[in-house]
Amino acid sequence: MIYPKIPLAQSIIQISEAKGLNNIIISPGSRNAPLTIGFVNNPSFNCFSIADERCAAFFALGMAQQLKKPVALVCTSGSALLNYYPAFAEAFYSQIPIVVISADRPNDKIDIGDGQTIRQQNVFSNHSLYNANLTESASEYNDFEISKAINTALSQKGPVHINAPFEEPLYETVDHLLVNTVAFAEEPQVCTMRDLADFVTIWNTSKRKMILVGVNETNVLEDATIEKLANDPSIMVLTETTSNLHHPTFINTIDTIITPFSTNDCNDFQPEILLTFGGMIVSKRIKSLLRKHKPKHHWHIDSLRAYDTFGALTQHFVTTPNAFFTAILPLTKSINSDYFQKGQDLKSLRAKKHQIYLSKIPFSDFTVFEKIITSLPKNTQLQISNSSAIRYAQLIEIDPSIAVYCNRGTSGIDGSTSTAVGAAFVNKKQTTFITGDIGFLYDSNALWNNYIPKNFKIILINNGGGGIFRILPGHEETPIFNQFFETAHCLTAEHLAKMYGFDYFTASTDATLSKSLADLYAQNDKPSILEVFTPTLKNDAILLQYFRELV
Repeated sequence: MIYPKIPLAQSIIQISEAKGLNNIIISPGSRNAPLTIGFVNNPSFNCFSIADERCAAFFALGMAQQLKKPVALVCTSGSALLNYYPAFAEAFYSQIPIVVISADRPNDKIDIGDGQTIRQQNVFSNHSLYNANLTESASEYNDFEISKAINTALSQKGPVHINAPFEEPLYETVDHLLVNTVAFAEEPQVCTMRDLADFVTIWNTSKRKMILVGVNETNVLEDATIEKLANDPSIMVLTETTSNLHHPTFINTIDTIITPFSTNDCNDFQPEILLTFGGMIVSKRIKSLLRKHKPKHHWHIDSLRAYDTFGALTQHFVTTPNAFFTAILPLTKSINSDYFQKGQDLKSLRAKKHQIYLSKIPFSDFTVFEKIITSLPKNTQLQISNSSAIRYAQLIEIDPSIAVYCNRGTSGIDGSTSTAVGAAFVNKKQTTFITGDIGFLYDSNALWNNYIPKNFKIILINNGGGGIFRILPGHEETPIFNQFFETAHCLTAEHLAKMYGFDYFTASTDATLSKSLADLYAQNDKPSILEVFTPTLKNDAILLQYFRELV
């Protein structure tokens, strides 16, 4: 076997192998040559080459999202490292484990006016769960730091940074190991729950219990637990599209329910207990409602952290949702309440109004999202970009067999396509990625990638600019708005599709959309893009009027 001659590089590679860190995304460079040589020449590692570091990091994020274990990123020194930051921050807030291994110049070369000598140590400190700043020589100290970083990514589900200084020569190799590396064991993490007696008393005397579920993996709750929650008259379960949690009685289009609320409706809806689990909440409306009409008790279930999203957090249960409900539900009793039924009545009413409105509006973003989401093949995966795309998706019921993902940690548009590609590569299911035009163009280097599956499909809704800004308060049709907020443009994906070898379809009417969707799903010999053109000046008015007609 071929090894890098530099002992520190050998240590990093050996410990990575011992810890099962076997997926390595490498961005070509020179200073990271010792790491590249070591990883690529070791059959224990699956190595990927992605030139654009920002895209590489989001690709790794998508892989780790699906694998549920850390993926490593390796880059050269200098600004290459900084391009990892958007995905690094997303990984922190989405609790996705990634390990950044950056090659650096030796410490005595920093700040002497040489090239690619930025200050790399602790560069991610605001969002890193652990920073391992290594010394040049192999040592027990370095072994501990490398192990600690990887262990932290594993146990705390988030990003870590290992910074490794290498002196030239960088490309020399040997046929044997020069160091005896020690991979330090992981420190056990203990999940705890306080005695439940007091909480059971509160639960059993509360007539309005709201369960709000954010971003989740699939199969997060057992079927028996779901049925128990769905059949309690005092419980209303609200699920977001990204929750991957389904039951016919769950309210899964939150904004359609609460947007038309009067003050009396808000008071009736206000929970005594708000129970939350999962990641970030998309709906701004539910956050606004619960911040104004606060619950008496807000309990959050998560084995790692709890955000006080509504300014009412009273208890963090440091465990998993399944463990929590398994412990508490046998101790609870039913209580007379009309809370569940009020939710069901509203759900039924809004569903009828939804269909009536859709039947009378012209071709637009809203009708396009409705048709796309209801046409998705069963048992596939859906990746959604941020801004308008995820917000429209929140308004439309989705088949329970479809797994849904979106980068909601920081809610940025910058790497949605790259994330979807990384997820599709390891998931192997047919993956459809729905995106807006600005997010797609912003991350177009995601297509500069040799790992895109043949059955990967992009549905691009092109409304000529950042349509989300037309929906937000303050929109005025002025040159300043069009240039500096909306990002108006006349670009299409046609030439990008040709350059990167994608099949390309278009649609601009209901009829052409139906045909193009059928063609898109039938094509599995090469990745495909369906670009749907919608009217720039109508979409915002159609969406805003929708909420007025739900009453």
